Amino acid sequence: MPEIRIVVVGAKFEGNVGAIARSMANFDIKELYLVNPCEIGDDAYRRSKHGSEILDSACVVTSLEEAVKDCFLVVGTSGITTKGDRNYTRVPVPVREFAENCRGYSEKIAILFGREDIGLLQDELNLCDVLITIPTSEEYPILNLSHAANIVMYEMFQACSVPRRPEPADRAEKERMYGFFSDLMDAIEYPPSRRDATRVMFRRMMGRSIPTKYEYNTIMGVFGDASKIIRYGKVWEKK
Repeated sequence: MPEIRIVVVGAKFEGNVGAIARSMANFDIKELYLVNPCEIGDDAYRRSKHGSEILDSACVVTSLEEAVKDCFLVVGTSGITTKGDRNYTRVPVPVREFAENCRGYSEKIAILFGREDIGLLQDELNLCDVLITIPTSEEYPILNLSHAANIVMYEMFQACSVPRRPEPADRAEKERMYGFFSDLMDAIEYPPSRRDATRVMFRRMMGRSIPTKYEYNTIMGVFGDASKIIRYGKVWEKK
């Protein structure tokens, strides 16, 4: 099972935080980060049951960047989905499909849960490598925060028994790949007004696929050669 960090952003009700800690204990998840939470008191501990130690060790931070800085993959959760391909920031993967794609990985994954009323904000979603969602009724799609967290953790837990897949590219390598992609857009003079959206699209596509190191090296080679050809008008000789 991947090493999972649960990140709760802007929780408004301490009882939900306590219930999440209880579910974390059920599914052997130890790391809880709280970004600008409400006060955590007696109600949270009552709801946490045997997860009280997780509450004791929870890290309280003031920014999402701090909460995810050392994680391999940043996963956002959303109950609001957009049909169609244009709004890349709101096209999620079903949680079960995502969990199956993560089978056998040991790297740290941050799973983000947003506020009870408005969820994750757009700039917070833009920090995510991939979005996941829990299929629900179209008439009432939004789950309670702690219930949603429980389902996501269950899906990740039950997918842990399959043998390890090839080693994935790490976060630093993926950030270099995103940088090469930006350089490629510069080289082809891609319209500036579309670059931010296209960067998010590419990040989400790579987040869904979880590229291996071999795939990363192959893509980097293509991006590097393409950028040089466009800038200098020739194929550079391989040494």
